[in-house]
Amino acid sequence: MVDITLLGTAALAPIPGRQLTAATLACNGRVILFDCGEGTQTAARAAGVSLMKADVIALTHYHGDHIFGLPGLMQTLNRLGRTESLTIVGPEGLEAIMEPIMKLVGSICYSVDFMTLPEAGLCLGELNRAWPDRARLTAFATKHQVPSQGYCFTLERAGRFSPQRAEAMSVPREQWRLLQRGQSVKAAGVEVSPSQVLGAPRRGLKFVFSGDTMACDALVQAASGADLLICEATYGGNEQAQLAAERGHMTFAQAAETAAKAGARRLWLAHYSQMIEDPLDYLPEAAAIFDGAVCGADGMATTLKYEAEGEDE
Repeated sequence: MVDITLLGTAALAPIPGRQLTAATLACNGRVILFDCGEGTQTAARAAGVSLMKADVIALTHYHGDHIFGLPGLMQTLNRLGRTESLTIVGPEGLEAIMEPIMKLVGSICYSVDFMTLPEAGLCLGELNRAWPDRARLTAFATKHQVPSQGYCFTLERAGRFSPQRAEAMSVPREQWRLLQRGQSVKAAGVEVSPSQVLGAPRRGLKFVFSGDTMACDALVQAASGADLLICEATYGGNEQAQLAAERGHMTFAQAAETAAKAGARRLWLAHYSQMIEDPLDYLPEAAAIFDGAVCGADGMATTLKYEAEGEDE
């Protein structure tokens, strides 16, 4: 299971009831934090999310409303006794941006690693063995006023294991788990591969976080078949489409079009302009295009689960 919590839905500046951009993904007790706007610590505490369990902070870009919560959070993790290393990922220019931030943070008792994600993404188990074997975080380029990227978390699901096949090939029970995890084993002097005892891969889980961006093909491709897409929707009305394009953002309708083109299962709108007093006023413009559109709110949470056996994939 994968737990998603939306911590902040405001753009540019926080307002009462609406903190700046941040969201978390939790799996097997470990956490990824997406962006870290001012007030992220307060929002996480209100939502019952422990940022002490964060292995990765994934920054979409370096505008202040997405990163100004970093110094305080990193100091808090130190005061709480963190000793585990922390990995921060982001688009080009990460180390230069983090240099003054680290000076503000000062001396801390845990290491911080800065990383540009490779094209194939990051196997999260390399950071902490508690992550499932097939959990992976990848980045994709988006279109904003500055270098920016969104993130895609995937948790692949292997095919159903066949004990009958394993027994027929004399594989000891203690090695079954290795096969289920994708490793070959030797049994009776013969190498047995996972494909010999597993059925076809089953549908896994996929979560996509857009960050700030105008509508773009890269986001549609990344969100293809996503179980949940959290997408920026800075402007409510369609009449603001030109303003959205000029500033590298989207309207509610454009976010819905993105989800529809991608074939996403659910869409949470977020990153609202201060001009939007009540996001629900503009939801019909998104819902007319994509039935699964929901206005995101601070503290909103959901759990992504594998499909039950026998459901359509």
